[in-house]
Amino acid sequence: MTGSKMPLIDIRGVRKQFRSRSGIEIDALTDTTLAVEANEFICIVGPSGCGKSTLLRMIAGLETITAGSIDIGRARVTGARRDIGLVFQSPVMLPWRTILKNVLVPAEVLKMDMARARVRAHELLALVGLEGFADRYPDELSGGMRQRAAIARALMHDPNILLMDEPFGALDALTREAMNLELLRIWQASRKTVVLVTHSIEEALLLSDKVAVFSPRPGYVREVIDVPIARPRSAATRTDPVFIQLADRLRGFFQAEPGGGAGH
Repeated sequence: MTGSKMPLIDIRGVRKQFRSRSGIEIDALTDTTLAVEANEFICIVGPSGCGKSTLLRMIAGLETITAGSIDIGRARVTGARRDIGLVFQSPVMLPWRTILKNVLVPAEVLKMDMARARVRAHELLALVGLEGFADRYPDELSGGMRQRAAIARALMHDPNILLMDEPFGALDALTREAMNLELLRIWQASRKTVVLVTHSIEEALLLSDKVAVFSPRPGYVREVIDVPIARPRSAATRTDPVFIQLADRLRGFFQAEPGGGAGH
């Protein structure tokens, strides 16, 4: 995706500084630059504490920028935006509301037409494989099913961009693998622009068009690696020689670092 076309998300020279309780200025991110094209799936990998989640919150307009800029579709990000859906590691369902009513929360907040919203909510529940669970409550669903509901909720207001912060990090390995394949299917159907933060190199390669590799804190994008593996992808993609080669290359970024790196 070359040429003069503007990226959908344009992150330029972003820096984020926090002040500690003792008054010391701490750099979380420094000189971070990244371009995300429309309909692209980008994963961000890097060691713990390198500012990956902070960058996601800044794209969403939930965190202020110390220096640099983030533009979405030529408009500067200055606060929370309606065209973004967020999925966090914990699905944060309201326990007293059914799954359908949890999915409808953005429609209520944004004062959407509720008759239309209910139709869309049922369509989204079908999309994420939760048809027939609309009237269940969160504690009646498994962790993976609750995270599916969280994805449906994030898509409720039809955002252009989906930001996902370790969405499957709390799930067991088998459920996580199943959810990776589910997310691929959902993305193929919706073709949203997705930025997903993960510690898993394999997850990043299975899902994304590009992987942005972050340095240890203060974080910045060390390299953006293309993932030239044909779609649609499946569990068998992990045995693709290109996948194995890229996984080794990505691990090489982290193995030399003291005390950490991204996981498998």
